[in-house]
Amino acid sequence: MYDHITFEITELIAGIRADALAALTARERARFAAGRPRSRELAEAARAVLLDGVPMHWMLDWGTPFPLFLEAARGAGFTDVDGHHYADFCLGDTGAMFGHSPEPVAAAIRARADRGLTAMLPTADAIAVGRLLQEAFGLPYWQVATTASDANRFALRVARAVTGRPRILVFNGCYHGAVDETFVRLRDGRAVHRPGLLGQAADLTTLARVVEFNDLDALEAALRDGDVAAVITEPALTNIGIVLPEPGFHAGLRALTRRYGTLLLIDETHTISTGYGGYTRTHGLEPDLFVLGKPIAGGLPAAVWGCSAEVATRLRAVRASVDGGHSGMGTTLSANAFTLAAMRANLEAVMTPAAYARMLPLATRLADGIAGVIRARGLPWFITRLGARAEFGFLPTPPRNGTEAAHASIHALEHALHLYLLNRGVLITPFHNMTLVCPDTRSEDVERLVATLGTCLDELLAGGGA
Repeated sequence: MYDHITFEITELIAGIRADALAALTARERARFAAGRPRSRELAEAARAVLLDGVPMHWMLDWGTPFPLFLEAARGAGFTDVDGHHYADFCLGDTGAMFGHSPEPVAAAIRARADRGLTAMLPTADAIAVGRLLQEAFGLPYWQVATTASDANRFALRVARAVTGRPRILVFNGCYHGAVDETFVRLRDGRAVHRPGLLGQAADLTTLARVVEFNDLDALEAALRDGDVAAVITEPALTNIGIVLPEPGFHAGLRALTRRYGTLLLIDETHTISTGYGGYTRTHGLEPDLFVLGKPIAGGLPAAVWGCSAEVATRLRAVRASVDGGHSGMGTTLSANAFTLAAMRANLEAVMTPAAYARMLPLATRLADGIAGVIRARGLPWFITRLGARAEFGFLPTPPRNGTEAAHASIHALEHALHLYLLNRGVLITPFHNMTLVCPDTRSEDVERLVATLGTCLDELLAGGGA
């Protein structure tokens, strides 16, 4: 009788009992720790020399009791320092979207390695890269940066320079790397700083307006004053969870930006998963400015930004009207010879239509499999796919904007699911429940992820025991 009463009053978290979630999490943390003595040893050594024991703080976001240390990665898998092998559906959170160390890129790196890495001079590879970018994405003029954060900063500076306008507009829940002005959110109808910011000295809400994704009325109201230089957006939101555009949204976005003289900057750093040429080419978008980072050089730090002929003409005119000096754009190691060699090889032989032809059917199969697992267990969760990217969340229906998407994420439940998968040799992205497939992903790996997730849910629904 007592047990029955306890079950009745136990809190449910997205259809899962809280006590079952706690029990499974504790068990899986112990299993992780027991099986990875070398990672534990390295984690203890790292705390003496690295802040929080990792070279980047987000390496602590996996829900593990200590960081998992990498030994080697190739194709769609990797091995940790304790010898465990994993099917990788994270793929460096898109940085290795076409697989770890693809051979054409590795060969280009080897060939360039003893012929000079950086000299502040262009190479013939730069011309080839420009032509390949034109072919893939449609815009005529390109520049190279080191990260998508840098590329977005530079493109926004261009937008302000050519329009003479101070403000930008972002959508609630957006992600554009470490660009200051984009660290805003919408709360009770007004712009506020994104929670968690450190060392923020300026009021970002004076520089950025923020509205909900898929809300064209709010977008028009925000553009009407004529002081917004650019709308910067992903074609679909991704970092807060996948939020797909509703029918007509992109056509309306493009029409409104043109009507009010605002430039449109499309950031495809995550949505490049959509298909060859990204969401932009797949769906015929017409951006004035375009940014792509992460996978563009096969895993090396690199990014590009492109612009239309009209923006290029306006930018040349602005440059001619000002004294020489520092534009505020460019970093010394950007467009170095080493990275350009890797980027050329990646664009020529890796990031190809044939790669997507392999990836997209597998991603469909993965999303359908996860949907079946969720449906069979009667859980109020959804699954969304964006090309090679799929993600499930803890709401009955997919979100249509950033506010709704924020409610689809439950960190405690995500950490438990991710840790369970990790302990059985399957890695998914630590942020939300995002999965990616690459050209080297095997059908068996897809089946393994789906089956393991199903087993995990069964154990949770049974009370979280072994």
